[in-house]
Amino acid sequence: MKIVCLDLEGVLVPEIWIAFSKESGIEVLKRTTRDEPDYDKLMKWRLGILKEHGLGLKEIQSTIAKIEPLEGAKEFLDELRSLTQVIIISDTFTEFAKPLMEKLGWPTIFCNSLEVAENGEITGYKMRCAQSKLSTVKALQSVGFETIAGGDSYNDLAMIQAGESGFLFRSTEQIKKDHPDIPAYEDYSELLAAIKKAL
Repeated sequence: MKIVCLDLEGVLVPEIWIAFSKESGIEVLKRTTRDEPDYDKLMKWRLGILKEHGLGLKEIQSTIAKIEPLEGAKEFLDELRSLTQVIIISDTFTEFAKPLMEKLGWPTIFCNSLEVAENGEITGYKMRCAQSKLSTVKALQSVGFETIAGGDSYNDLAMIQAGESGFLFRSTEQIKKDHPDIPAYEDYSELLAAIKKAL
């Protein structure tokens, strides 16, 4: 039995923090897991920037409400889900993901949660488990699934490399250069064809 595990941001929807950076005018918030391999370091830095500017969950959710899936993403996901089980494994947060899941037709997502004060300030975050993408793939494998994974960032590499098959999708030149052994694709038709072959 095979199951496909996909990253969310950069693969199916635009990067939330880049969209919020544009909306808020805070240029430095464009930094993502494509640039910073240490997710904990990245999130603590982001929360510091939000606090400094007096911004909270409401402002980020207002930006997310305007985000649409990447062109062709829903059709790709619909076709993939007609062929096999698919789980989105993301380091984003439930509080960010819900409106995006609605636009994608409510696929299953495993992600994390935010700690939010009464005034809407994001005070922290709770990871579902350590190394959540790799841990999830290993857990699926332990109950009899063969995993096929796709992602675009540093934090996707472990789950991509741990599976039966793995792919980079619209990744950075640096990541592709550092991992020439991982097939890399730029459009959904190529990625779908590669996954079908792996199935």
